[in-house]
Amino acid sequence: MTTKLIRIRPGVGAWMAANSSGNAGAVIGRGFKVIRNQNWMIIVSGFFEPVFYLLSMGIGLGALIGTVTGPGGHQISYAAYIAPALLATSAMNGAIYDSTWNVFFKLRFAKLYEGMLATSLGPLDVAAGEIFMALFRGFLYAVGFTVVIASMGLTTSWWALAMIPVALLIALGFAAIGMALTSYFTTFQQMDWINIALLPMFMFSATLFPIEAFPEVVQWFIMTLPLWHGVELMRQLSVGHWDGSTAVHLTYFVAMSVLGVAFATRRLRTLFLR
Repeated sequence: MTTKLIRIRPGVGAWMAANSSGNAGAVIGRGFKVIRNQNWMIIVSGFFEPVFYLLSMGIGLGALIGTVTGPGGHQISYAAYIAPALLATSAMNGAIYDSTWNVFFKLRFAKLYEGMLATSLGPLDVAAGEIFMALFRGFLYAVGFTVVIASMGLTTSWWALAMIPVALLIALGFAAIGMALTSYFTTFQQMDWINIALLPMFMFSATLFPIEAFPEVVQWFIMTLPLWHGVELMRQLSVGHWDGSTAVHLTYFVAMSVLGVAFATRRLRTLFLR
């Protein structure tokens, strides 16, 4: 009688058990202590960038432009048009800088992750803890900027409150991918690639003017950029308009987040648990 061996592929539960001790809270607790004792001013200062953009572009340039067409054909002021886009950009910047420069220093210079993974912590614990801290920064920016634009009367629907959790989803996607990519960098010069990628993405993701201003072939390229999906989703929430693209934007960031977390976890395991 021949016995046939069947190879069973491990599921999600087995993967998490192999990569986590369930103690990501230790990483998060350390992160909050660092914020309290060292770099809280750096985090707070990042909030003002989108506010300055809104005042200069939305109010200053907006006085010359007047109204523009928003989601669903709604006529809105130029300030109301760019405010949701700046919120999406703020969530992106807060998450990406925390999950790249901060992670790069801990990874290559402080050797912090190497020490963490020498304990009972798993790579998923470290990745989840660091991504959570990036989300916390994105959350602060989202809440603060939402209060600013609401007080200026730049939202026309109660659905605008949903911009805060959606900003967290945007931040999660960027933080996870940012941490994973940073694990490949070995020098400060390579970190400059982050700014080289972020600035054009901000300028060309229909943040300050409609995507229809570009040639059609360029529009298709822009639609592949994650920030464009975040900008469009935020604009829809700000006026309470939904269509088939809403689900596409949400799915894009859910997939980006899941893949980014899995990728970051695998990279940490490859680097320190060979």
